[in-house]
Amino acid sequence: MSEDNVYKVVELAGSSATSVEEAIQAAIARANSTLRNIRWFEVQQLRGHVEDGKVAHYQVLLKVGFTLE
Repeated sequence: MSEDNVYKVVELAGSSATSVEEAIQAAIARANSTLRNIRWFEVQQLRGHVEDGKVAHYQVLLKVGFTLE
């Protein structure tokens, strides 16, 4: 028998001076320390900070879904 899952969705903002991927990884890793059963994420927004004509910082806004127990 297949079990239907119910998901709770939260928004997270991750940041990194290195890359978008690192910003995503940082947000997921931090959420994983307090949330159980994280199953998926969706990037909602991507932004950055520019200094002296160069990208200095990346920030991503994520929706993260986890199954309820």
